[in-house]
Amino acid sequence: MDSTDDTSLVTDGDPALHEQVANLLAEVTQGFASSLNVEETLKNAIDQIMSWMRAEAASIFLLDEDEQAIICRKCAGPVDVTGLKLKPGQGIVGQTMRENAPQIVRDVAQSPSFAAVVDRDTGFVTRSVLCVPLTVRGRCIGALELMNKRGGDGLFGKSDMHLATTVAAAAALAIHNARMAQALVEQERVRKELELARAIQLSLLPQPTDDHFPVHGLNFPAREVSGDFYDFLALPDGRIYFSIADVSGKGMNAALLMAKATSLLRCLAKVTQDPGHLLEKVNVELCETSSMGMFVTITAGYLYPEDAVVEFANAGHQPTLVRHTRGNYTEVPAQSPPLGISPEFRYEAKRVELSDGTVYFYTDGATEALDAAGRPLGRDGLMAAIEAAVKLPAAERLPRVLASLMRDRRRFQDDVTLLLIDGGGRGR
Repeated sequence: MDSTDDTSLVTDGDPALHEQVANLLAEVTQGFASSLNVEETLKNAIDQIMSWMRAEAASIFLLDEDEQAIICRKCAGPVDVTGLKLKPGQGIVGQTMRENAPQIVRDVAQSPSFAAVVDRDTGFVTRSVLCVPLTVRGRCIGALELMNKRGGDGLFGKSDMHLATTVAAAAALAIHNARMAQALVEQERVRKELELARAIQLSLLPQPTDDHFPVHGLNFPAREVSGDFYDFLALPDGRIYFSIADVSGKGMNAALLMAKATSLLRCLAKVTQDPGHLLEKVNVELCETSSMGMFVTITAGYLYPEDAVVEFANAGHQPTLVRHTRGNYTEVPAQSPPLGISPEFRYEAKRVELSDGTVYFYTDGATEALDAAGRPLGRDGLMAAIEAAVKLPAAERLPRVLASLMRDRRRFQDDVTLLLIDGGGRGR
């Protein structure tokens, strides 16, 4: 440090000044920790730093989330450069962060790293710069830049660098803690929203029925909210409407489309006779408003209990499994594309005679569950799970099927939804 740097904070051989600096740093740390809000923390930091360091201007630069830019988040002084973006490694700030080491430039005119564009654009005259990294656990998250020391020769010295480094460490920790607190608040908000979304989804599912009712369903979400759904409803004319579907995508977007499709189906099912026509109507509505390439695979139809007949249309969904009383299975594959792709598609209804058999519908999460070796169960695995529960009353079968699918710590890559129509319950 130059002998003329008599305005810098030095403590060598001066216990009173050492105590003064210690008290100052304690005040700094307490001031930074006074808020867990990132913006308030930055404001507290920059205002107090400029005062403590006796600088004409000060700025706090932080690395953005994708680490593609260094952005001035807060500044103090005669010129507002908040929002100024630098490329990683650009200017004195970029050099400080790249090297993760303090930089003192006593005459910016002699520094090739100094970016003069700000002075040129704002009229501010930078003479001397002190820049120190903001480092947390060895990772540089930004930099503190001070310009033009007030008083004396206007130049920063080594003692200023030591103090600024200590202040920056406290500021970096405060910023890190504020970010962590903000992230926890956001996580809690998202968690509560997901809980609410799941509660709304559950309210859209039909209420459990006893064994006398021929239709039963089950939904097991792989995440907090599900893109699968099922529904059934006894209609005034004696028919029982049912559906099972899988919305493309994950998370809230899939859940919202699921809720919309569920509502449309339930409303239109009450005034539509043919399952194919039902899907055509819903398809037109979804094509008008769906976005982001999302679509719905679905099987929907009606059970005629008195006749022991099931009529349904399959729009790109998994094949329907008919288990006959002899123990053999028949597959009824999809004949048409999913809903939400083109309003021009037509959907054809299929007819199945129950004959004391049982019809099973499922989403692909049931066949894509992975065993301990990472192999998908496939349709054979699903049928094996159905066979393990076949002697149970209809209302108890699907929970047993799900339990069989989950054994040996199998991992679900997707939501699992199951629906059955039991031929033994016809006419009741």
